[in-house]
Amino acid sequence: MSTSVHTLASGLQAGNVIPFLGPRMLALCDGPDVPATPGALAQIMTAKVSVPHKIRNRLTQAAQFIENFKHRKSVVSLMNDAFAATPAPSALHRALAASGAGLFVDSWYDDTFAAALAEARPGGNWAQVQGLSQSEHFGQWFGAYDAHGLPLAEVPAAGTLLYKPIGSHAPGANYLVSDSDYVEVLTEIDIQTPIPPAVQAWRSGRSFLFLGCRFDDQLTRSFARQIMKRSSGTHWAVLPDEPTRMEARFLDEQQITRIAMPLAMFADELVSALQPALAA
Repeated sequence: MSTSVHTLASGLQAGNVIPFLGPRMLALCDGPDVPATPGALAQIMTAKVSVPHKIRNRLTQAAQFIENFKHRKSVVSLMNDAFAATPAPSALHRALAASGAGLFVDSWYDDTFAAALAEARPGGNWAQVQGLSQSEHFGQWFGAYDAHGLPLAEVPAAGTLLYKPIGSHAPGANYLVSDSDYVEVLTEIDIQTPIPPAVQAWRSGRSFLFLGCRFDDQLTRSFARQIMKRSSGTHWAVLPDEPTRMEARFLDEQQITRIAMPLAMFADELVSALQPALAA
C-alpha cells in the first residue's frame, strides 16, 4: 500500500483533508441504479419529454427546454423520479462517513452519501446544505437541513457538514440543473455569494481529495475552482483516465496531484488505511 494513501488517511482522520465526491463514486455501489453521468441523466429525462434531437444528450440544455415549454415542476418531477432510489453506500462511502473529516462536498444529486452519514453517525450530529435554484428560491442561494431532513434557519457553524452545491434529491428536491440555474449561480460565484460561509470557513488551509470526479467541462471546473478558493495549495484527484488538455491545465492551475489508478483499487487501499482508526 502506497505511502500517499496512508498520508491521505491520516489527513482525513485529522480533518485536514476534505473529500470532494463526484457522480462516478456510484460505480462503487450496489443497486438500485441511478444515473451516474450528466449524459445518462439527460437520456432519462428526454425519454419522457420530447426535446430537440440536438440537445437530447445535453443535460442543462434539455432541462432548460423542458422548463421553458413545460414547467419548472416538470423538471423537478423528472429529477425526483431519476433519483428516487438510493444506491447502497459502498465501503468507501462508509469509511469516509465514519472518518474525522468535518466537511464533505458531494457534487451529484443522489442521496448515497447522506445515507452513509446517517449510518455512521446515528446520533444525528451532522447537517446538510444544498444549493438552491433561483427560479424557486429567488435571493436565497442555499438551504440547510438537519440529519433528519428538517429545515434549519441557518447553516450550522460547527459540526459535520455535507455540502451539495448543485442540490440533491432529499430532503428538499433542490436541483441546479438547467442553463438558467447555472447562469444565476455562476454570475455570483466569483464573489462567493452562493457558497455558505460555513463551507468557506471549513476549507481554509485544508486540502481536497477528489473522488469520482472529472474536470472535462467548464461547469465542473468552475464549481471546483470556487469551492477550493482560499484552501491549501495541496490537493489530489483520483483520475484513472488520461486527462484531457483542459483537465490537465486545471490540475496544474489548482495544484492538484493526479492519482492515476482505478477508483475501485484506490477505494480498497484507502478503506484499508482508514480501518485501524475506525476500529479504535
